[in-house]
Amino acid sequence: MERTPSLLSLSSCGSSSASRSRNGDPLLPLNEKPPQARIPRIKAVLSHCLYRRVILWVVVTGVALLIIIVSHSPHLWVSGVVDYAKGNSTGEYAPKATGEETDGNSDKDLSNTALVESVADGSQKPTVNLEEADELDHEEDEREREQFEEEANSKPWLRFPHLDGYFPGLKSLVGISKLIPEYPNTTEQVPLPAPSNNHRMPTPSPFNPYNTNRDNIKKCYLDKEQKIAAPDVYAYSGVPQHMPDPVLGSYEIFGIRDDVCFDRFGRFGPYGLGYNISEGGSGVGTDTEDSNSKDVWAKSGKINYDSVDWNAAQERCAEVNKHRLVQTDDETGELPRSDAERVGKTSRQGVVVRCYTDFEWTTLAVVNFRALITELSLKSGGEYTVHILLHVLDDEEPIWADDSVVQRILDANIPPEFQDLVTLWSEAQMRLFYPGQIKNEISNPSGRNLLSVYRSAHLPLQVFAVQHPEYEYFWNWEMDMRHLGNYFELFDRVGRWADSQPRSLMWERSERYYIPSYHGSWDNFTKTVQHDHVQSGKAEIFGPVSFPDRTTLRFEERGESPLPRNCGNGQDPAQCGVGEGADLITFNPIFEVSGSGWVFSNDVAGYPEVTDDSPPRRSCIITAGRLSRRLLLSMHEEVWRHHRTMFSEMFPTTVALHRGLKAIYAPHPISMERAWIPVGTAVDEAFNSGSHHSTSNHNSPFYLGNEHVHKGATFYYHSEFAGLLWRRWLGYAQMDGRGRSGETDSGDLRGGYEEESSKDSSGRMCLRSMLLHPIKSEIPSA
Repeated sequence: MERTPSLLSLSSCGSSSASRSRNGDPLLPLNEKPPQARIPRIKAVLSHCLYRRVILWVVVTGVALLIIIVSHSPHLWVSGVVDYAKGNSTGEYAPKATGEETDGNSDKDLSNTALVESVADGSQKPTVNLEEADELDHEEDEREREQFEEEANSKPWLRFPHLDGYFPGLKSLVGISKLIPEYPNTTEQVPLPAPSNNHRMPTPSPFNPYNTNRDNIKKCYLDKEQKIAAPDVYAYSGVPQHMPDPVLGSYEIFGIRDDVCFDRFGRFGPYGLGYNISEGGSGVGTDTEDSNSKDVWAKSGKINYDSVDWNAAQERCAEVNKHRLVQTDDETGELPRSDAERVGKTSRQGVVVRCYTDFEWTTLAVVNFRALITELSLKSGGEYTVHILLHVLDDEEPIWADDSVVQRILDANIPPEFQDLVTLWSEAQMRLFYPGQIKNEISNPSGRNLLSVYRSAHLPLQVFAVQHPEYEYFWNWEMDMRHLGNYFELFDRVGRWADSQPRSLMWERSERYYIPSYHGSWDNFTKTVQHDHVQSGKAEIFGPVSFPDRTTLRFEERGESPLPRNCGNGQDPAQCGVGEGADLITFNPIFEVSGSGWVFSNDVAGYPEVTDDSPPRRSCIITAGRLSRRLLLSMHEEVWRHHRTMFSEMFPTTVALHRGLKAIYAPHPISMERAWIPVGTAVDEAFNSGSHHSTSNHNSPFYLGNEHVHKGATFYYHSEFAGLLWRRWLGYAQMDGRGRSGETDSGDLRGGYEEESSKDSSGRMCLRSMLLHPIKSEIPSA
């Protein structure tokens, strides 16, 4: 069996990149709360006034009944109970240090407790002063209210009502023309009435996004005997009534379908969710509501994944579809430059998934990875190839020296079915690939080494691109992302849309969130951007930018222009860049860091002189996206030749800016947990809070003090709503987070088997296609 390579190998067989985590850095925003023990659930209950009041009354009543039972017992025992109620946590009677009497007749001992009362015959009767208890509880309510008001003044989104329209199930589906979205909605009062229950389970259908002249695709199989065809994903026609529309981004502009929804079985059932390990499945999902789930396996059957070799399946698929894919030249090993050699053929794209040793491969992570490979590679006829770029955390491991070392690492960290997809790398290797000192390190908020994965996650991806000339584009992906929808539809539609975008004002559009409820149509958004740009007084960015101490790269020295032919003299400026492959596609806005307050704005090294705005810099939070080989080789040369680099999220966007490459933010649909009010304007004020309705410069939403607005979104590195929605959709009960900010274990316990399967339930959840990040936990008990 061919051995999995490391990045020092020139083999073209593997891939990935290391996952980053902000945990443990006091200077950085956390991307998740620390693991919580079971105690916080109790704390969450006690944090609610009603629950606390009930518990207090129960305790008081219990103590009173106990006193009645022992009313004729020795006075010392009764006094001990009273003393315990007053705060003696030992539960033992302890005489007062002052020498006061402490028997049952002591008025001083009992008057403050309001629990027992002396009577004439010396006996005692219980009394419960509920007025005093209510007063104490009222004071606690006031303290909580003051605390909430103080926080809500700085975070007004906390005052907005939570949305419930994500949670109705399959029995509430309506056609898209009949949908009344809970939000954004300017014509209906929120909250809307509960959707009607159709009292019947609909039937799903295979979901097929593989259109656009793909008749010449040869069918691909999981096994070399060609008996197990790559399965289909299943979707339901319609969406649950009152399903909220995305607040940021859009389905329509990409051509992603918004008139269907996916339940957990239709989405992941083909890959092992919902049936037992003994049948070759994952064993996950068998404990959730599953009525009519068998429809998903009616055609393919329950596939046994025990013996699947995904690397071999991808290679077979690419080989039988060789006729339709752009191939490297046999002599040069490079892709052809001539358009004539590409006519009628499709460029290949690598999907490089970042992973690291000690990563926990949950069963759902395995199921999700099977979906990624099947939908992107096998069903597309080899257009995409999935790799894992595995960061070996131990720099002492000789991963390039011995195959047995490699196999030991793989066996300890990667499921067998994915092992041949892996390329190993380490930070020690990166220091060999990029020798020499990078001087003038300006800022290091994280306190980590300059060439560490945290600050330079692009380095292994750059080397991977050098070693894989067969790919025109590389998707940099992360293990903690989930897509409720077909992966091919997302990648294909986003890629095609970005390629169709003109270069005119592309940087200005890309630094703003597209908010349909505020901007209206995409055409109106572009006109608004143009207006805001004129108001800013800034010059339009077009082509390469100049700044002091700018270097040149090899392609520039050869006289090659980064601009396509349709940007030349005499061409229509509106068509400049239209049809040009985007060198960079991001899933968050590309913002100007100058004055933004972003914590890593000055994490720059190798530039002789750095000021707030020189060299000019751009960044994008979350490194996931698509990078062209041209961009990655430019970044590679910048580091090895000119000894310059920047923080991971800033370097790709900044190199694209400096070299005049095409960079596009793709405003994919992002949903919110709350109804931001006023509709449209409140969101724009929070998310385009930078200069001139953008995410750039002063008061950027990526400033550490403003980032909290993203917590209720379905896509951001520290989103809390993404994980809650994912686990509810999987069929597991969750505390629904109805409490104050940061209290993810607060609110009510909602969802799960009992709720979804009850007689009056609308069934299991069914959501539109959406990209969720980050997913740090999946099964609540795991």
